[in-house]
Parts: sequence; structure tokens; C-alpha cells
Amino acid sequence: MSDTPVRPAEVGRSAPSRPGAVVAVLALAGITVSLMQTLVIPIVPELPTYLNASASNAAWAVTATLLAAAVATPMAGRIGDMFGKRLMLLISLVLLVCGSVVCALSDALVPMIVGRTLQGLASAVVPLGISIMRDELPPEKLAGSTALMSASLGVGGALGLPAAAFLADHFDWHVLFWTSAALGVVAFALVMLLVPESTVRSGGRFDAVGSAGLAVGLVSLLLAVSKGADWGWTSGTTLGLLALAAVVLVVWGVFELRTPQPLVDLRTTARRQVLFTNLASIAFGFSMFAMSLVLPQLLQLPAQTGYGLGRSMLTVGLVMAPQGLVMMAFAPVSAAVTKAKGPKVTLMIGAVIVAAGYGINIVLMSEVWHLILVSCVIGAGVGFAYGAMPALIMGAVPPSETAAANSLNTLMRSIGTSVASAVAGVILAQMTTSLGGHALPSENGFKVVMAIGAGAAVLAFVLASFLPRHRPATPAPAPAAAEPSAEAVA
Repeated sequence: MSDTPVRPAEVGRSAPSRPGAVVAVLALAGITVSLMQTLVIPIVPELPTYLNASASNAAWAVTATLLAAAVATPMAGRIGDMFGKRLMLLISLVLLVCGSVVCALSDALVPMIVGRTLQGLASAVVPLGISIMRDELPPEKLAGSTALMSASLGVGGALGLPAAAFLADHFDWHVLFWTSAALGVVAFALVMLLVPESTVRSGGRFDAVGSAGLAVGLVSLLLAVSKGADWGWTSGTTLGLLALAAVVLVVWGVFELRTPQPLVDLRTTARRQVLFTNLASIAFGFSMFAMSLVLPQLLQLPAQTGYGLGRSMLTVGLVMAPQGLVMMAFAPVSAAVTKAKGPKVTLMIGAVIVAAGYGINIVLMSEVWHLILVSCVIGAGVGFAYGAMPALIMGAVPPSETAAANSLNTLMRSIGTSVASAVAGVILAQMTTSLGGHALPSENGFKVVMAIGAGAAVLAFVLASFLPRHRPATPAPAPAAAEPSAEAVA
């Protein structure tokens, strides 16, 4: 395999007649999937009652989606590269609709977990959409479009929270899932009508053994991280799963290096540009999710604590919603900086802004407008960073591996968010204050989590500094001339 990626224009494809419509449809699909992930947040406290289950069992409605997304994302990316990215995108949307309908018809735990698992299997929509854009859009539109698509992960989540809270307060909770199904149907229809199928395909045979190994390793790792607080971090179950994950992932890595058509090309992943982008993505995933854990609790804790604001879930959603709008607004700014200075600089700017947002939060956390300000600042930083990551990945891999590489990058962000949830949960459970005989997270506990979030952003900045520096590509003297190296165009 060549180390020099081939540009889309060189593989014989023509740009779609309506590139703006393609971008809008793919962004809508990304927002729809990220909306699905936040729909259950307003009803999590009531799920045990709705499903006639214990709180620990009802939590599987959230955990199942996380695990399914982690397993499906890299596999869907690889299958998309092999057999068609649009086809895999449509299959993902069908799974989203089916899962939503199953949840909408559920009044018991098992069907709810099945439906949420199906929804999680649709999580590869964003990396698939980014990969389609690389294949189909003219070069001058690519940076801004992929930045918008990448930001749709945060946009849907931020906008979905107030919408879900409103629906949960005023309608039967099943309406949340009927809404998700309806949006999925709309997205499916628009993709069918407006998004062309790319001719850029790698072909080959699907790595079933590698897929099974990665699935076992990821499920073991994320299950231990997400449920460790409930089971006990030193319990046999948690330590056993962590040990299993370590062994399986090492064996999987050795197998992937030896198989001729691996699920994940680890040699490509080890390139400096890909490796440090993925490591920075873990740090950014951690940093972004830490805010999502802190702000809602600060808003909802009783005012009698002296630092809680005693607000409703709907208010939480309205406070978080501007973050999504800011992320969308900064997508073109991120693209402009990437075009002028390179994605490395854009990623580092995003890290500085996110760290600054957490610094502000440590000082300002006593008023609603303080938290809106923090949400917007961090949203701007995430918008910068998430716009740069696809550009860095696509600058280092050939088009035939774009979907798999972007899917792996999305998985890295998810691992970061899972670790953030575990770390924040431990800190807030240990640093408590008492109110009316109940232990609540203390103000200092929140500040420690925010300080760690800032530290994760600083770590992302340091990791980004190891990326190859940007050197503008020079015009080729003739159509047959070789492209610059992968690091030169990144």
C-alpha cells in the first residue's frame, strides 16, 4: 500500500451537481444520530419506573448504546470503504429507525436495551458522511463541509437536550423515540435522493476474525470503565474485564499486523499524523464530556448547597443549547484557519480555547449566565478541534481507507468520553457534602473535575504539537505529476 494518499479528483469521480445539498443532508444525518444519543438523558431518573426495573439494570439502556457504537463504528467504516459508503450510511440510518421504533413500543427493559443497541449501531453516520464528502466534493468546499459534519456530533447533542426535556415534560416518554424514528426516516429519504454513491472503494475481504477480536476487546474495556463505579474498581469483575481487554487487544494487534486485509491498518494508524491526531482526540473527548457532566449537576443541585442553582432539566437543556450553535458557527472559522495555517494550528487553537473555558468555569459558576458563557467558550474550542481532526486524518490516508480511518478517530473520541465519565464519577462520589442527610457532590469536587478537564485540553495541545507542521502544497506542473507526501499536505 502506498503511503501517499490519492486525492479524490484523481480517482475519476465528478463533483455532484448540488454539493450544498449533499453537505446539508449529510449534516442532518449526523445531527439526527447525535440527537438519538441525548434523547434518554431527561428520562434516565424515571427509567426504572417506566421499565419496571432496578436503577442499575435500567442504566443498561445507556450503556448498551455506548458499547454498540464502539463496536459498530470501526466495522461500518471498513465495510463502507470496501462496498460503498453511501450504502453503509443508509444501512446505519435503517438501524437507527428500527431501534427507535423498538424503543417507542417498549414498556420493559429487554426490548428497550435491544432498541438502544440498534440505535448505537448507527453511530458511524458522521465518519461515513465525512468520507463521502472527501470523495464527492470539490477541494475548495471540503474543509468547511467536513468541519460542519464533524461538529454535528456536538450540535445534535446540545440541541437535543432541551428538545428532549420539553417532550418528556409535556408528552408521553415514548414520543421521544417516535421523534427519533421520524427524523431517521427523513434523513434516509434525503440521502437516497441527493447523495451519490462514491466509486472509491477498496474491495477485498472483510476481516471477520479481526472484527470479533476488536469487539471483545472494546466491550471488555468500555464495560469495565462505564460500570466500574457500580461494581467496584477493585472487584474481580472489573479487574477481570480490564485484564481480558488488555490481552485480547494485544493479540488482536499482532493478528492485524499479519493479516493481508486487516480491519484496521495499524501501520497507517502508526503514522505520526494519524497517531497523534487520535491521541489528541481521546484527550478532547475527555475534556468535552467533563463539561457535560459538571454543568447539568451544578444547575440542578439545590440552591441550599450554596453553589447549586436549583434549576429544571429544561433549563439545563436551554443552557447547553447555545454550545451547539457556537460549534456550528465556528465550523467555517475552523475551516478558514485550516486553509491558511493548517489543521495542526487549528487543533492547537481549539485546545487553548477549551482549557480557557474550564479556567473560566472554576472562577465563574454561581450564576446561570456564567455557565452559558462557559458552555459557549468550550463549544467554540470543540468546534475548532473537531473541524481539524478529519482534515488531519484525511491528509494522511488514501481515499480507499478514509471511512475506516475517520471511524477509528470517532472511536477514540468515544473512549475519551467514557474515561471522563468514570473519572468524574469517582471524584464526585468521593468529594461530597451533606444536605438533609444526603451526600451530594461538593463544590471543590466540581472544581477538581474542571481542572482535570482543563488539563486534558492542555494534553491535547501538547500532543498536537507533535503533528507535522503545515507546508502549503505547490501546484503540480502537469496532471501526471506526483502529489506531495501525506505529511506535506497536512
